[in-house]
Amino acid sequence: MRAVSRKAGTIYVKEDAPDPVPAFGQVLVQVKACGICGSDLHFARHGADMLALTKQMGGVSMMSEGPDIDLARDVYMGHEFSAEVLEVGPDTVAPDPGTLVTSIPILFGPAGIEPIVYSNTTAAGYGERMLLSAPMISEVPNGLDYRHAALTEPMAVGLHAVNKSRIKPGEGALVLGCGPVGLAVIAALKLKGIDTIVATDFSPTRRGLATTMGATAVVDPAAEPAFDAWSREGKAKPLVVFEAIGVPGIIDGVLKDAPHSTRLVVVGVCMEHDVINPFFGISKELNIQFCLGYDPMEFAACLRAIAEGEIDVAPLITGEVDLDGVAGAFEALGNPDEHCKILVTPNG
Repeated sequence: MRAVSRKAGTIYVKEDAPDPVPAFGQVLVQVKACGICGSDLHFARHGADMLALTKQMGGVSMMSEGPDIDLARDVYMGHEFSAEVLEVGPDTVAPDPGTLVTSIPILFGPAGIEPIVYSNTTAAGYGERMLLSAPMISEVPNGLDYRHAALTEPMAVGLHAVNKSRIKPGEGALVLGCGPVGLAVIAALKLKGIDTIVATDFSPTRRGLATTMGATAVVDPAAEPAFDAWSREGKAKPLVVFEAIGVPGIIDGVLKDAPHSTRLVVVGVCMEHDVINPFFGISKELNIQFCLGYDPMEFAACLRAIAEGEIDVAPLITGEVDLDGVAGAFEALGNPDEHCKILVTPNG
């Protein structure tokens, strides 16, 4: 089959990728749509750094699960997908062939547990077909468009960050960065009933999307500092800041400028060393929460919310490419005024 691979720093279409065969507990699916995630862009540019940092970590983390990855070999990517069931593995209870599904991107198999994120061996969403684990599958309800169903995964990332923040009605939010993650956070905040959501981004296009997704005020940080805007809009409410930028200096800037008792939720992925001054946080009794991923309940909640029209993800989709267009799409996503979310539709 055809599948996009990253090999030795180059993204290309592998014409003879192995055809996946479902084992017990697995389902073979045809990929309908797969979103290009910011983490895929990070991996394409900083794959070696990501793997090296992962090896340094002690304890158990979501990033440390799965086998080692050899960047000199083919690496398959794509974890924001919807798909159609083709074949169910032996002795496996799963939706019938022809059913439209999405899934938490984790594959259970004879070799153990492997995230469907980056792998030398496991087919992923930037390919014609892939394997899914039957227990992880969710049927797509309400005749939902497969393109919209593919955004369940990234929207769950935003919901997880909002849940981790413990924000509640009566409090307000300041979202720094309106890329796909920041926009998912805004949508989740609106879903939670937060009525003061200030969003900042240099891109006018992304500020417009922030308004569409539920921000009550949007700010160009080049024209007005984020915390000045919050002072104007927040009306002394308790504040939760969501950092969705992921570049050095942002966290320390929040600690320096945030009001007393602010909670900071870090959902942007910074790939460089960063420095903070603990004095700022200590002096104002600030709290920092780092976030990654989501849980099965959050994934299911986002699928339901999209299917029932509580979250409209259609405005986030700004492009669609086939497998031959993936490399170009990775380049195009570097322009925040041109694109937000590009979908890959491997089978047309």
